[in-house]
Amino acid sequence: MNDYSSIAKTLSESLKLRVPPVAVCFTDKPPEKVPATTQPAAAGCVFWERGAQTAFVTSPADHSNCVVGMYTHHMPLTTAAQHENLDDCLKVFGDLGYVRSEDLANIPVLKQEAKYVTYAPLATTPVPPAAVLLFANSRQSLAITEAVQQVQPSVPPALGRPACAVIPQVVNTGAPALSLGCCGARAYLDVMTDDFALWALPGERIADYAARIQVLAQANQILTQFHQLRRADVETGKSPSIKESLARLQGG
Repeated sequence: MNDYSSIAKTLSESLKLRVPPVAVCFTDKPPEKVPATTQPAAAGCVFWERGAQTAFVTSPADHSNCVVGMYTHHMPLTTAAQHENLDDCLKVFGDLGYVRSEDLANIPVLKQEAKYVTYAPLATTPVPPAAVLLFANSRQSLAITEAVQQVQPSVPPALGRPACAVIPQVVNTGAPALSLGCCGARAYLDVMTDDFALWALPGERIADYAARIQVLAQANQILTQFHQLRRADVETGKSPSIKESLARLQGG
């Protein structure tokens, strides 16, 4: 069994995350003793930010204000109004050239219908997560990317619209992905400022990622100091060897 509290602490401290890691969990029944959300949300991505603070479970009805999110999460559209909303969205997107008809096939959609989705701080997740979300800036993403290259050697896809598609991308493939967000997510989420993007890591490998991120984040910190010292020396006319720069680093 994974110690999610320890894993979350490692990720937060190693990367100096501004927002705690968020667990996204899919179940056929609501998890026991997990409260249902009572707050309406303009879009499903809003639940990510709330999930960083407390655990709650959602059903498709809670996602009804966001037909695009319902589409990517394979949630049934059960009313005529929902179908009309999706058609209207697609028409607007098409008229803008934002999502063309030929683009739809390339948008990830969960293979299995999402019946209940629980969002929670990873540290206290009530069930194992299918995906773990990390809100990260470019410096933090450096260590995450290096971890990807070591844990699941690959080049993770960098997805654009819709941001919620990053979750089915990870759940369907079992591999990490980066979302650069979308204009909707950036409008709905306070944390999605211009300098932040969203990583989704496969829940079943999150312990492996935390272990490598811890090592790589520390290595990056040390090597950054090393390069800063070399820059300072070169800019003052010196030409230090690697050994000399290492000695300077170790000497504080």
